[in-house]
Amino acid sequence: MWKPVSLRTRVYAILFTLVVITFTGSMITVWYTFRMEEILVSITEKHLQTFQTAESLETALVNQKGFVSYFFLDGDPEWLRQLGEYRQIFKEKLNAARHLADTGIQLEVIDRIDHEYSAYVSAKDRVIAYYKDGDKENGFKLHKEVRYLFFTILDLCEQYKEMQIDRIHKATEDGHAQAGKMRYMSVLVSIFVVIMAITLIFFFIQHILEPLRKLAGEASRMGPTAAPQNEIKSLSHSVRDLIEDVDQTHTELQKSRETLLQAEKMALVGKLAAGMAHSIRNPFTSVKMRMFSLGRTLKLTETQKDDLDVISQEIRHIDTIVQNFLEFSRPPKLKMQQVSPSVIVDLVIQLLEHRLISYEVRIEVIRKRPLPSIPADPEQLKEVLVNLVVNACEAMKKGGQIVISEEETIERPTGRMVVIRVSDNGPGIPGPLVDKVLQPFFTTKEEGTGLGLSIASRIIEEHGGRLNLTSTEGMGTTFTITLPVGN
Repeated sequence: MWKPVSLRTRVYAILFTLVVITFTGSMITVWYTFRMEEILVSITEKHLQTFQTAESLETALVNQKGFVSYFFLDGDPEWLRQLGEYRQIFKEKLNAARHLADTGIQLEVIDRIDHEYSAYVSAKDRVIAYYKDGDKENGFKLHKEVRYLFFTILDLCEQYKEMQIDRIHKATEDGHAQAGKMRYMSVLVSIFVVIMAITLIFFFIQHILEPLRKLAGEASRMGPTAAPQNEIKSLSHSVRDLIEDVDQTHTELQKSRETLLQAEKMALVGKLAAGMAHSIRNPFTSVKMRMFSLGRTLKLTETQKDDLDVISQEIRHIDTIVQNFLEFSRPPKLKMQQVSPSVIVDLVIQLLEHRLISYEVRIEVIRKRPLPSIPADPEQLKEVLVNLVVNACEAMKKGGQIVISEEETIERPTGRMVVIRVSDNGPGIPGPLVDKVLQPFFTTKEEGTGLGLSIASRIIEEHGGRLNLTSTEGMGTTFTITLPVGN
């Protein structure tokens, strides 16, 4: 039944219902408080005032009873004056009772009291007149009749008072009934609020918290676990982890694309190099031999000899390019043997001695002790070091210094490693180009192929090591070779 309705609408509907029920219950409670206040006012003000008036009537009537007898005994007119005062009080209370009466029965009783009281006063006045005239016998007889009227009025006052007591009891019962209704409504509203609260809690658990918990468990790197204490916080962590995973995956995908492009380039270069090996190298070998033969048999002038030397150098350069392509496309298989990298460093310095002198470059080796023997291909390592030293010499056109430092270190988890750093104090490499230097076909030389450093990096990687580059423009360049010592 909830499927056509959105989650937000369901939440709002439950909250709205809960608010309406709570508000309605509050309004009913407020209304009942006013109702209770009205009942209380009715009891305390009107009914109680009417009851007090009824008692005052009865008291004023009782007080009139003895004044005439007292007058007969001592003849003091003060008793008659007090009788007049209480008659006036009775009249005032009777008028007050008439104003407070709000039912026909009350008015009927008050009218009867008024009628009987008028007869009572008239008879009482005749009794007083008989006694004043000295006719005590007739006064005594009439006085008995007056007593009958007195008790009749007293019964009516008592009846009127009982009516007020009944009304107070009825109002009290009404107040209890209203209080019971209010309690009933409060309990009913409370039950509805509890039911809606339970419904809301169940809804949040089933449709929000439980899906959030499952989503957090599925999104978590650790997989579904026990119910978390804070589903929102757990989901936030999981989403953050997913974002990190996406970023990492994107980075790895970018690297994979670069690797794929690199592989495509290598495949293309391999095909090109294979064709060049047959189409270019063999003819150039014949040309070199013919040039060498002509140089020895012909009598050439100095200018012709210079021209012949230039042609020979260019042919050797082309042969070097072809050789680099062949090495890049079909690298030779490593011939591993135990050798100390320090021995190879010394051999490279010896081989390049004349070239260093021609470039006016000084070379220095920093070595505390010879590096331990490692499994390596000496010729391939020699090619790497030669490439690095020659590049450093070509970078320092006006001379400079190359420092080769050696050290042994321990890395986890690979273990013992040998490190060889080749540093120069040349112009350095601009920052944007540092990451491109080791890529194939990238070169800053006018006649370079862009394969030398790429081949060197691949050779080191085939040895299980790595070739790193650090450079600061204007402060020189450092190539770091890291190779595992092995068992």
